[in-house]
Amino acid sequence: MVLLKMKEIAEAYLGKSVTNAVITVPAYFNDSQRQATKDAGTISGLNVLRIINELTAAAIAYVLEKKFGAKETSSFFILAAAPSTFLS
Repeated sequence: MVLLKMKEIAEAYLGKSVTNAVITVPAYFNDSQRQATKDAGTISGLNVLRIINELTAAAIAYVLEKKFGAKETSSFFILAAAPSTFLS
């Protein structure tokens, strides 16, 4: 699973266990897709606090970096649950 691998990468980087997560999804995801993403997070061992749009996550990351600087925000991860790239 993608979320399980992302959790492992985050834990390796932080050096501690990751239990809580806010997961990003594309803005076009419907309620069923959002719920499926939340369920996948739970199966991966994450306590999914919230599902937010990728654009919202980008805005939050920008504000955190501007307010606290890159060094102090290193423990924040923006995890994208699904890519926004369309393949044809």
